[in-house]
Amino acid sequence: MRKDGRQRLDDLAGMAGGAFSVFAGLRAEMEAMARAQAEAMVRKLELARAEDLDAAMEVARRARAHAEALEVRVAALEAEIAALKAG
Repeated sequence: MRKDGRQRLDDLAGMAGGAFSVFAGLRAEMEAMARAQAEAMVRKLELARAEDLDAAMEVARRARAHAEALEVRVAALEAEIAALKAG
């Protein structure tokens, strides 16, 4: 009887291992499907990816810094013109 009981436990362990493999495969498949659905929604809604948004923000930051530098130069040139007219 011990061999029969051990055999049953071995069979149950094998079935559990097989079920685990099936569930792991099912989980991977569901994750892939969810990822595909999310990507389709992003394309449909025309949402920007984080990398694209970060790049656009960097371009805006550089443009703002350049505009501020130009404002300083214009103010200096205006002051120089005013000094020349006064002199």
